[in-house]
Amino acid sequence: MSERTERSEGRESMPSQHLMTDAGLPVERTRLAWRRTLLTLTVVLLLQLRPAFTGRVRDAVPAGAAVAVWLAVLVVDWRRATGTGPRRLGRLSVPLTALGAAALALLGVAHVLGRVH
Repeated sequence: MSERTERSEGRESMPSQHLMTDAGLPVERTRLAWRRTLLTLTVVLLLQLRPAFTGRVRDAVPAGAAVAVWLAVLVVDWRRATGTGPRRLGRLSVPLTALGAAALALLGVAHVLGRVH
């Protein structure tokens, strides 16, 4: 064999070896992305809970609703974040998470507007 043929054969075998070692990485990246999403939503929740400790009921209502939304998102996304659990909500987890994030944002806006007036 010529040197040129050996080099080209070596190049062709490289991508297949690379693909075989990379098989589990997309799954791991997805799990890490879902964990980051849950962490971000937890931080948003904690920021919304902070004013609830003023002692006024008016401040506790949006915070309680935010806790309920956060728990719903946590239940839906836990399987995606850990790679375990039932697969019933697999396709719905992305839209439900987006809906939960939007609900947390709206509750935060309502909380801020309620404190301004």
